[in-house]
Amino acid sequence: MIELIERATDFAGRTAIKSEGQSYTYDKLLEESKNVALTLLNGQKDLNGARIAFLVPASFEYAKIQWGIWRAGGIAVPLCEKHPLPSIEYVLNDTKASTLIFSEEFRPLLAPLFNTSEINFIPLSEITFQEGQLPDVQTHRSALILYTSGTTGAPKGVVTTHDNIEAQITTLVDSWKWNKDDHVLNVLPLHHVHGIINMLSCALWSGACCEFLPKFNPEEVYDVFNKGEVNVFMAVPTIYFKLIAHFKKLTPSEQESISNNLKKFRLMVSGSAALPISVLEQWKEISGHILLERYGMTEMGMAISNPYEGIRKPGHIGQPLPGVEIRLGDANHKPVQNNEPGEILIKGPNVFKEYWNKPKATQEAFTPEGWFKSGDIAVLDGDSIKILGRNSVDIIKSGGYKISALEIEEVLRKHPKIKDCGVVGIPDLEWGEIIGAAIVTETDNFDTEELKSWLHKKLPGYKTPRKYMVMSDLPRNVMGKVTKNNIKELFTTNQ
Repeated sequence: MIELIERATDFAGRTAIKSEGQSYTYDKLLEESKNVALTLLNGQKDLNGARIAFLVPASFEYAKIQWGIWRAGGIAVPLCEKHPLPSIEYVLNDTKASTLIFSEEFRPLLAPLFNTSEINFIPLSEITFQEGQLPDVQTHRSALILYTSGTTGAPKGVVTTHDNIEAQITTLVDSWKWNKDDHVLNVLPLHHVHGIINMLSCALWSGACCEFLPKFNPEEVYDVFNKGEVNVFMAVPTIYFKLIAHFKKLTPSEQESISNNLKKFRLMVSGSAALPISVLEQWKEISGHILLERYGMTEMGMAISNPYEGIRKPGHIGQPLPGVEIRLGDANHKPVQNNEPGEILIKGPNVFKEYWNKPKATQEAFTPEGWFKSGDIAVLDGDSIKILGRNSVDIIKSGGYKISALEIEEVLRKHPKIKDCGVVGIPDLEWGEIIGAAIVTETDNFDTEELKSWLHKKLPGYKTPRKYMVMSDLPRNVMGKVTKNNIKELFTTNQ
């Protein structure tokens, strides 16, 4: 029994989701998700863990498909709207997805796959009223596969069970005081935990309302805020940066109206990347709120959070959430002394089950004692944890995304005029980091604009480098290994 879905009967007539100018009740979500489940089952008793991919905008349709897959006994594989076809194909092939549900606007993108794939493609419009019985899905079963970049280059599928998801939801509901009268505005893409768990699922667990704005636009966000319905907001630092920039362009009377509405909010959260203190301070001036910073990953949902009530330290991520064990470990994963930096290690029912079809990578992600190795270095500063950085230069955090430099390098090296390359994250106030590519080329007059156009067909926009540096050779150590810290220094000194 999936409690997240069972609880919806307690909130039957309440508004669960608002999207595209429409309001949908919990009853409607249950009815429509059952239709999705029965369409997928197509006479079977249980999907038994079949991977069902779906490509739809952030909307009521997203929620009903996700719930429908779960109610049929399948594993949900949400695809990113912004990904080019090769990225989508990678996920479909890696998961061996049996079915892909899509909305009409994605038909042109997916069309090349229709006649070359064994996948069953179901247009959203073909899901209609169905009658039948649904299976009893046990919560130890796998529920969701989300893709995250790792130091091995190719994205890995993070598998979470229904039990994992419930643990991730309930610790946040309790810690952040979610209740049925909350109304959250969700402006984030729904292919990672920030949007799926922290907002959509926590709202639906609580009987609250999740409102979708499919594409982020500062003016539209403020328009929604000014209606006076939203009282919870969560975003990545880049979004707060853009909201602040837009606010500064408004008239004093417009600013006053927005600030008065923001001061009525119950909770505002920032996450998925480090929050610059200057952004925190400017947002406090505008809204009257000190943003709640927290820490999590695709592999574990949220693990650490500043307090809902109490002192929130700028630049700190807070304390372990209830039910989550945290250790700061040395190179041998043993606890470090107070005020000593160590890698964040995590245990708890929130931690994922496995990387899809990657037993070696799964084993390497945990210590022999069962601690998940985050790869992030932190220090306990008083009673609050402060992130110092990553233990790998090959992970770039930009605009809330965790991006593998090695994945981008693999694509760059396929360009006929590129001999070698090194991709790094360059510190940036707005994005946290932007992607820089140092390239060694076959020609003296290399056209980076042509390269950008070429990359646009190979990578999603957020994985495309913003800065380029053409070099005769990459900096290397005595062993011949590229020294990426030197590349980062070259980018920062040449800015």
